[in-house]
Amino acid sequence: MNITELLSVNTIKLELTSKTKEDVIKEMAELLDENGKLLDKDKYIKAVTDREKEFSTGIGMGIAIPHGKSSGVKEAALVFGRSIDGLDYQSMDDELAHIFFLIAVPEESSDEHLKILSQISRKLMHKELRKNLMEASSPEQIIALLEQ
Repeated sequence: MNITELLSVNTIKLELTSKTKEDVIKEMAELLDENGKLLDKDKYIKAVTDREKEFSTGIGMGIAIPHGKSSGVKEAALVFGRSIDGLDYQSMDDELAHIFFLIAVPEESSDEHLKILSQISRKLMHKELRKNLMEASSPEQIIALLEQ
């Protein structure tokens, strides 16, 4: 499964308003809920925040990839969010996070979230892509960049 199949223009937010880790998770989960990807938003948010307590998904280079596997998820989905100012996501390199991918997978999916995580991580290793994602002016541009 390609990550762009899990993303739509409706699950891309170019200007996140959240200032905290908890709020950015809620803000992005709201997009999933609005687009019919969740059965229980609160249950999903709890799964993501519980996962964050184990180890921050702020991987560095301005990127965070929070994720959750939950019975509150109807179908696998992805949200892209961007914070121009950045926010403290307790990233491994202590830098602010600007690019966010929120992964949602149903409880019964085996390792689907790991495959999605792996795809995103591989793509984001390229500095040029990170720069272009920060400069993109539309959700369609974000999808086109991720399809490359």
